[in-house]
Amino acid sequence: MPRWGQILEELNQTQPPDFDGVRRRYLDQLHRHTDRTVVLYASGWLQKPGIPSGLTSINDEDIHALMEVTAGIASENLDLILHSPGGFPEAAEGIVTYLRSRFQNIRVIVPQLAMSAATMIACAADEVVMGKHSFLGPVDPQFPIGDQLVPAGAILDQFHRAQEECADPAKLAAWLPLLQRYHPGLLSQCRRAEELSKELVRTWLGTYMFPDAEDREQRAEDIAEWLSNHRTFKSHSRHLSKTVLEEHGMIVSALEEDDDLQDLCLSVFHAATHTLSATPAAKIVENHEGKAHIKQANPVAVNIQGPIQLPQLQPPTPDPNAAPA
Repeated sequence: MPRWGQILEELNQTQPPDFDGVRRRYLDQLHRHTDRTVVLYASGWLQKPGIPSGLTSINDEDIHALMEVTAGIASENLDLILHSPGGFPEAAEGIVTYLRSRFQNIRVIVPQLAMSAATMIACAADEVVMGKHSFLGPVDPQFPIGDQLVPAGAILDQFHRAQEECADPAKLAAWLPLLQRYHPGLLSQCRRAEELSKELVRTWLGTYMFPDAEDREQRAEDIAEWLSNHRTFKSHSRHLSKTVLEEHGMIVSALEEDDDLQDLCLSVFHAATHTLSATPAAKIVENHEGKAHIKQANPVAVNIQGPIQLPQLQPPTPDPNAAPA
């Protein structure tokens, strides 16, 4: 199996390194192996932690990227290689609605991490494929408080605790600076956001992952309740393995069951991480035909068809009438 270092060696054999060519070659080989449409959605939040989260998170712009890379494809089967920290649940809903209108069967392959709203997208798949190194995450929503993202469940818990403790007037002064950071309506927004995440996950699981199960409604309800409960996980960043997900009723296949599939998926992923590390790319949405929508960290959205061709720079022609320097 080509490891991260081996893909790096392969890239270094071309000067300059052919990031797009290597990545696209493995995407094409993966398509030939599965005979399914292959779309890579890879975010560079791990490689570029200092850039604005809007460049790397799931947002409504991704729908245009997916429209770009699925245009003209007639296949009804999609393999979505998904690596993302998450983002907006409303954007995830739009992505799922669009992809489900285009493809009859969707398999989400998680090469490392599909967290938060990316987990929600995975819950809209017919099947999730994960390796021993792959993880999903809780889907409890978060809200910006100051310069931090705070889980809605934590905000609600804190308000309830404040209500209890402020019954003692002596404790009110300690709570006021904190409570003043919360804008009016925040409690209601937190409750509605929790309800939305749970509702979307429950609906997608019942519709797509368990369509024929006699207990599909209860099964979907139990998983949605579990994934959306901040109090269960205590951290929005908890890593949920294939084993843990299966214990709670999700259908998850092992990437290791098919050696060729594992090799090709991880080769695509390693090539993508090298691209995200060594180029301005912050997010890559790309299909097996080489059609891509790449978000750059400057930021610029770039639509690419085929390998990037760098212009050949020519030295300026000397002006014979120019004065010497």
